[in-house]
Amino acid sequence: MSQAQAGETQGAAPVALVTGASRGIGRRLAADLAAAGFDVVCAARSTSDRPGRLPGTLEETAALVEQAGRRAWAVPLDVRDEAAVAALARRLYETWGRCDLLVNNAAVAPAKPALADSPQRWRLAVDVNLNGPFYLIWHLAPRMAAAGGGRVINISSGAAKLPQFGRPGYTVTKAALESLTECLGHELRERRVAVNCLRLEVPVWTEGFAATLEDPSALGFEDPVIMSDAVLWMARQPLDWTGQVVTIGELRARGVVRPETRVAPTRS
Repeated sequence: MSQAQAGETQGAAPVALVTGASRGIGRRLAADLAAAGFDVVCAARSTSDRPGRLPGTLEETAALVEQAGRRAWAVPLDVRDEAAVAALARRLYETWGRCDLLVNNAAVAPAKPALADSPQRWRLAVDVNLNGPFYLIWHLAPRMAAAGGGRVINISSGAAKLPQFGRPGYTVTKAALESLTECLGHELRERRVAVNCLRLEVPVWTEGFAATLEDPSALGFEDPVIMSDAVLWMARQPLDWTGQVVTIGELRARGVVRPETRVAPTRS
């Protein structure tokens, strides 16, 4: 843990758990949630001891959370591993005593057509993009409900509605994640656990997305801060606002998300 030690008593601040937190959207969400007053559990696979091929580690994200004056817990986690997810949920409630917000952000987007790729890569997309969020909800939602309620925000993509995107493993699993959101929003409504989904339908700069593009400058990337605008608004909605799939464009039209941003693309 970073700052948080086993046996530490529950703090007054709300707690958020963000997956895919070592870089990109996840890192920005963790930092901005901390600035908004959340203690943050930062979960991902890339650590200083075991870095990924792209820049960014959990420890770097945890440092941003602490710079905002909040507690940070850097947790190495492969969301495909249900036993590890269960252990994290148990330990989180044993140490911090609560989880108010779960943001299922971790995702992979195999870049080949489905039948030109391997079944193993298909399973990877299903396990990370769909089963991982389900495991986290399954193990955390009952604890949230027992504590009086909580919120889940699943991160989807405009690719969920674009079969021509060329990454069917991503398209199919994001469409399924939106359906899972609607189903679990209905199932958990009476237990005061709100499950909603944010569909990102505009290009946002992340190291992972840019690394898959031949020419990142060909897209007009927006800053991932727009995701924080949306997530923070969603996290403040009443618990009976649930089972919803909303887009950046819809929230921008309502004044929730700031006007169009631009960042200069670079290749990692």
